[in-house]
Amino acid sequence: QAQVVESGGGLVQAGGSLRLSCAASGTIFSLNAMGWYRQAPGKQRELVAAITSGGNINYADSVKGRFTISRDNAKNTVYLQMTSLKPDDTAVYYCNAVLKVGRWGQYEPYWGRGTQVTVSA
Repeated sequence: QAQVVESGGGLVQAGGSLRLSCAASGTIFSLNAMGWYRQAPGKQRELVAAITSGGNINYADSVKGRFTISRDNAKNTVYLQMTSLKPDDTAVYYCNAVLKVGRWGQYEPYWGRGTQVTVSA
């Protein structure tokens, strides 16, 4: 099977920066889109940014110009560089990877356990 593991969360002051990393590992036959979602207390999980294997990128309006998503296909890893952080960015950030574990399988979403990002005012 496959696993998705995030790292890089933490506590930062408003205006600061953080870089999140997420690696997919295991018996991966093919890796399609990878992305970052976040969920703040009392709110629904929302898309932050996503990137396809071909490099097409989608950002939430709230993070455009401040966050940058990138990926290293050779390492099955996706990154989220976050700058000009605001208290509203405080949330648990989850990595998502859409992948197949076998040649004849279907693409399925795999989720990490999440990493906490806290931005203080």
